Amino acid sequence: MTRDPITVDEETPLSDLVDLMEKRGIRRLPVMNGEVLVGIVTRSSLLQAVAGLVREIPDPTADDDHIRRRVIDALEKNDWCPMGLGVLVRGGVVHLSGVITEERSRQAAIVAAENVGGVKKVHDHLCWVDPMSGIYLDSPEDIGLAKAS
Repeated sequence: MTRDPITVDEETPLSDLVDLMEKRGIRRLPVMNGEVLVGIVTRSSLLQAVAGLVREIPDPTADDDHIRRRVIDALEKNDWCPMGLGVLVRGGVVHLSGVITEERSRQAAIVAAENVGGVKKVHDHLCWVDPMSGIYLDSPEDIGLAKAS
């Protein structure tokens, strides 16, 4: 322990804490209320506070246009990408349309879209077409909506 430690009080501005720690090479600063120790500020606690602030800052590229571009990029690079892919984004909600020839392509497209930053929900409007017979089926979501109305 240091005989005469450098301390700060509860009202010390954050910028002064950081300056003091940096200039003096201090890793921990006791926080005092008069003669009573009320806490310790560490470099680690400062980094955690900064990280918490960063998480609260909205992603400037999470607007609908950026999300749409990222969803398209995520899907188009795959051989299972729906033909005639259409991506509409409103308020972070993605609507996928296009034609698939395998049901597993539907799930792959939905999961890929869900994993794009800023996406809140994905609606499936992908139509399945049997390449041999030409049989055409709307998405289960669209079929459910048609039944409901």
